[in-house]
Amino acid sequence: MTTLLAQSETIGNPVANIGIFSLFVVVTMVVVIRASKKNATAAEFFTGGRGFSGTQNGIAIAGDYLSAASFLGIAGAIAVYGYDGFLYSIGFLVAWLVALLLVAELLRNTGKFTMADVLSFRLKQRPVRLAAATNTLTVSLFYLLAQMAGAGGLVALLLDINSRSGQSVVIAVVGILMIVYVLVGGMKGTTWVQIIKAVLLIAGAGLMTVMVLAKFGLNFSEILGSAQSAISGATTAGVADRDVLAPGAQYGGSLTSQINFISLAIALVLGTAGLPHVLMRFYTVPTAKEARRSVVWAIALIGAFYLFTLVLGYGAAALVGPDTILSAAGGVNSAAPLLAFQLGGVILLGVISAVAFATILAVVAGLTITASASFAHDVYATLRKDHTVTESEQVRVSRITAVVLGVLAIGLGILANGQNIAFLVALAFAVAAAANLPTIVYSLYWRRFNTRGALWSMYGGLISTIVLIVFSPAVSGSPTAMIRSVDFAWFPLANPGIVSIPLAFILGIVGTFTSPDDEDPKVAAEMEVRSLTGIGAEKAVAH
Repeated sequence: MTTLLAQSETIGNPVANIGIFSLFVVVTMVVVIRASKKNATAAEFFTGGRGFSGTQNGIAIAGDYLSAASFLGIAGAIAVYGYDGFLYSIGFLVAWLVALLLVAELLRNTGKFTMADVLSFRLKQRPVRLAAATNTLTVSLFYLLAQMAGAGGLVALLLDINSRSGQSVVIAVVGILMIVYVLVGGMKGTTWVQIIKAVLLIAGAGLMTVMVLAKFGLNFSEILGSAQSAISGATTAGVADRDVLAPGAQYGGSLTSQINFISLAIALVLGTAGLPHVLMRFYTVPTAKEARRSVVWAIALIGAFYLFTLVLGYGAAALVGPDTILSAAGGVNSAAPLLAFQLGGVILLGVISAVAFATILAVVAGLTITASASFAHDVYATLRKDHTVTESEQVRVSRITAVVLGVLAIGLGILANGQNIAFLVALAFAVAAAANLPTIVYSLYWRRFNTRGALWSMYGGLISTIVLIVFSPAVSGSPTAMIRSVDFAWFPLANPGIVSIPLAFILGIVGTFTSPDDEDPKVAAEMEVRSLTGIGAEKAVAH
């Protein structure tokens, strides 16, 4: 097997790679600074002053959603596992139909800055806001883990940094850049970074897709056949036996593996509608109509991109080969950069690498602004009873939170370095689907729903998901676990969604029916009218 050092020497010029990435950072930093001239009020810092059109916001949503997992993790998963890897793409895309049909417009009409505005609209403010903020911070940290791990793997491949200490330094640099984007630009600057990144990512993936198809005479069947041949000829243990054109290469075989796939699919499809950093994007547009338009644009762009990943994944298997991918410094996550080098040499590799870096930066900036806004708006402003918290104070607290969160993300990212990032994102989706979605749905559609139901559902979904993840093969007891040296896994599934999501829905019902119906019917009626019509959507949420 080719050594990591020899492999990394064959994939381009590290100086060119970092040069192109540095150019992107400089350009986006200029954009962020220009966009940040009006960032004094909470509305401007948290939601960009609601000044983005549906088209702009849709592109930004695509930029926020198409993370390092989408580009690096899924392409790698398809290259190594074929059909089963593409299931991530299908789940991530279908999830947007849930977001569009169930929550996008109603959430935009009901809320102000954060998800907690909606959940606490007709319930007891203090406990519900604290629970919603806890969930927001937890989901954001899981998602940040994936992005930071992606940064480490990508840089290992591109800059010939194979030591964990060297990759840790790079993860720290990404974290510092993320903090600067948020501190300087707020939501407005972050949105423009996401728009630029979405255009670059989709254009870059589209260009590579055309180049791969051109190599095979525009015949996708030829790509599939070549990919299967390359897999069959692999020397890496266990790879040659896989049929990457049929289901089962990753999730086939045992009943446990098949149930794990169902659990993953449920988490992916339901998770998007509970992701706080995605939901917060609905507040950056002026009207509910623009919120709907945002989602339509996002679905079109994200759908096109995931079709590209199908060609790129199988193309990487055919042209690069699974042995080369798995032996590279970035492992499975290196499939797309290696394919770029195979297709266009140093220049294309540098451009695609810069786009992947941009992907990581844009997503972590979006996550950080969401988490810091939630802490300032929902936790700090709720707990400080000794005085009225002003908007400028919320913005200041949000900036401090961004720094703390960035430092925490750097530390956890170093710990998670080397994990498959598509899988890490799937865990974030499981937490979002269990901890947030049931309460969002019940709050918007069920008048009888009350505070106890919300708290039981949110905390029950969060705690059950975290506990099951900690005691799953994803954390210990398997060759691909985060902690390989010990085994304390008693829960057999790597993704807990099939247990924790239904449990959270049930807890919401049980909690509601075991407590008196003490919610104000007038407020419930007001929320229903407002969510459906948008009347009063611009007013502050205060009950």
